[in-house]
Amino acid sequence: MTNVELARRVGLSAPPCLRRVRRLEEAGVIRGYHAEVEPAALGWEVTFFALVGLESQKESVLRAFEAMVAAWPEVRECHMIRGGGDFLLRLVARDTAHENALTARLTSAPSVSRVQTLQTIRTSKDLAGVPAEG
Repeated sequence: MTNVELARRVGLSAPPCLRRVRRLEEAGVIRGYHAEVEPAALGWEVTFFALVGLESQKESVLRAFEAMVAAWPEVRECHMIRGGGDFLLRLVARDTAHENALTARLTSAPSVSRVQTLQTIRTSKDLAGVPAEG
């Protein structure tokens, strides 16, 4: 939305609204802007999660794994987790064959001891950001 529309919605004039937005950006509260796209419309038919266990939790092993998956465009999220595994990944694939290839690539990656994948059937809630106060 434009700054003028945002200012109207929050009850400010445009210049102070823009100053507040810039301060939020500089403070790191607003990390960026993006368009929300429909993955299937762009040929990414499958979304799946992978729960990954590593052979070691040494910092060098953890960082090497993070660096590896950071280079995979299909990995859309990578979270180090506690309990049940070391990392939770969200991946997208063009089709089931692509999903299987990504799973095989992940399973054979250095230091990976186990991979459990969970394919998304449907998503009923997918919100960006955090809840508003109140």
